[in-house]
Amino acid sequence: MGSGELNFRMTKTLAHPQTRILVQAAAAVCEEKKGEDTRVLELDPVDSGLADFFLVTSAANDRQAIAIADEIELRLKRKFGARPNSVEGRRQGEWILLDYVDFVVHVFLAERRAFYDIERLRKSARPLTPAEFEAELLKAALAAKTRAVRGKAAPKTKAATKAAPKPARKAAKKSAKKAVKKAAKKVAKKAAKKTAKKTASGSKPTAAKKKPAKAKSAKKKPAR
Repeated sequence: MGSGELNFRMTKTLAHPQTRILVQAAAAVCEEKKGEDTRVLELDPVDSGLADFFLVTSAANDRQAIAIADEIELRLKRKFGARPNSVEGRRQGEWILLDYVDFVVHVFLAERRAFYDIERLRKSARPLTPAEFEAELLKAALAAKTRAVRGKAAPKTKAATKAAPKPARKAAKKSAKKAVKKAAKKVAKKAAKKTAKKTASGSKPTAAKKKPAKAKSAKKKPAR
């Protein structure tokens, strides 16, 4: 194997999204090599001990069947470092089986596929065309990205909410101090006005009382 190539065998611990990517790549090979009536069978969870997916395609002759199987094996090995756990039927070319554990590729001659009718045997499986399977894969990828973005955004919003009260508290303290100062000034002004009124009202009566005293003294003088 090359130095940069990932060397692994498919196991049940492989992530399900990665399995879907490999199935999609194998289905693309079937389409490119003119495989007929290519279908992805998503197996029922009851059959999960067998595999997650069956990829089924038909070939017009044994040469085409071998060419499809060889290209699937080569591309998955080069692009993903994935190797089949076992390969059966390559010599005859009537029914070639590539077992990747999490999914199994079946390349049939058309008459052999009709004879074995693997789709009928797996009635509980959900059949998908390569285009439908790719569309579901894209939806799953978009959903995963959305979850990842939301997961990153959540800590930021929490940190922002924690940091936000500090400036708010400072602003509240400043506004409270200003309000107290204004209230104190108003009270001081009112008190000053009251004291000014009191002093003014207290000084006027004394002046009025003194005037009659002068008048008495003026009256006394002519009496002499």
